[in-house]
Parts: sequence; C-alpha cells; structure tokens
Amino acid sequence: MDPDRELVEACQRSGPERYRKAFEELYNLYKERVYNVAYRITGNSVDALDASQETFGILFRKIRDFRFRSKFSSWVYRIAINAAIDLRRRGVARRFPSAPEPVTMEKLEEESDRGRGPERWADGRELEAEVQGAIDHLSPKLRSIVVLRHIEGLSYEQISEVLRCSMGTVKSRLARAHESLEKALVGVVERHYVE
Repeated sequence: MDPDRELVEACQRSGPERYRKAFEELYNLYKERVYNVAYRITGNSVDALDASQETFGILFRKIRDFRFRSKFSSWVYRIAINAAIDLRRRGVARRFPSAPEPVTMEKLEEESDRGRGPERWADGRELEAEVQGAIDHLSPKLRSIVVLRHIEGLSYEQISEVLRCSMGTVKSRLARAHESLEKALVGVVERHYVE
C-alpha cells in the first residue's frame, strides 16, 4: 500500500479547498527530498531551486493522471531527477558553487555540543564539497543512481522502480559510479581524516 495514497486521492477527487490542503501536505512531505536530489544532480542551490519548482509544477498539473502503477514517491523522484537533468542538458545550469551556509555562533556552538570544534566542522564542509565535486563529474545516469542510493537511501528495488530499469542495470551503473568516484576521491578522505 502506498503511504501517500490518501493524500494523492484527495488531490485527484476533491474540491479546490481540500485539493490545496492535500497538495500542501504532499509538498511539505517531499520538498526537502526533491531539493536534495536536485541539488546533488545540478551541483548548486540556484539550479536545485529551479528544478524543485519545475518538479512541483509538474506534480501540480499532472497529479490527477497518476494511477499508482508505482509508488507516488517513485514518481516524485523520477520527475525531480528528470527536471534536474533536463536543466543541465538545456545548458541553463549555472556552473558556480552554491553559496556556503553562513557560519553563525549558534551553528558553531551546536557543532561544539556534538564534539566537533570549528576546525573539524570546516574540514567536514570541505570534504562534502570535494565529494559533491566528484559526483558532479559523473554522467547524469550515474549521478542519479548515487544520489538515490547513498543520499536518499533507496534500496535497489526502489531505484529500479524510480528509474524504470532492471535491477541488473541499477547494480552495474552503481558499480561504475563507485569506480569513478573511487578514482576521483583517492586520497581525499585520508587527507581529511588523518589526525
């Protein structure tokens, strides 16, 4: 049973007020996941916002056509991935790093409470940027697999459903992605964690 079925059906069969509320609930459930996927595929926050907006625009227009042949979440991921890849393909994607999260005293205190001082926190941000850079150099198909598996935590079966490909294809693409990332990141992790 699809956990989103009730909300999706409310969007499909309800009047304007209930539709708005149900769609708003779906938006709140998926906005962070959609942005995350779009960010990892486009590589910057501006394009991720554009792809997220495109994703929710498509969902808004086409939700009445959704027939539960797959889970709703799979459909959302598929639309988000395609929107992000299309943005890059059209050459619209901006090739600049996203602005780093502002560093506040509150953030530093929060990290300190977790046992991470400012140096370790900054080092973690640098490592994240290097890993994202390596992901950015993967083809869109490989990048999608990595994002769904390692960022979103989907199983091979779920990835197969999202991307509409066989389990064998998922496994082979993931193996190729791992090989590429390993080559790109040789020494990066050791450099950040050698104390």
